[in-house]
Amino acid sequence: MSINRVLLSGNLTRDPELRATAGGTPVLSIGLAVNDRRRNAQTGEWEDYPNFVDCSMFGTRAEAVSKHMQKGDKIAIEGKLRFTQWEKDGQHRTKLEVIVEDIEFMAQRRDQ
Repeated sequence: MSINRVLLSGNLTRDPELRATAGGTPVLSIGLAVNDRRRNAQTGEWEDYPNFVDCSMFGTRAEAVSKHMQKGDKIAIEGKLRFTQWEKDGQHRTKLEVIVEDIEFMAQRRDQ
C-alpha cells in the first residue's frame, strides 16, 4: 500500500499567480513557508528553520480562492505530492510540489 497525503500550514511567500493551461483550465501557483524546529548545535537553543514549498491548485476553485489571498496570509492545505522532471537547455531538472485539493484560510496579514 502507498499513501500520498500532505497536510501543511504556513504563510504565503508571494502573491498567488493565476494562469491557465492550453486547454483553459485555471492553475493557481503559490509558495508556502513552513517552519521546522531544530536545536542549534552551538547554543543548544531551539530555532525555527523555514522550508519553502511550491504548491499548485487546479480548476474553478483555484480561480475563486486566488482573489482572497495575498503574500503573508496564513493558510492550511491538504493535497498530494507530485514529482516532475524535464530537460531545459541540456540540463536535467526536477521539482517536487504539492497539488492542493483542499485549502483553509487561517488568518490574513494586514499591514498598517
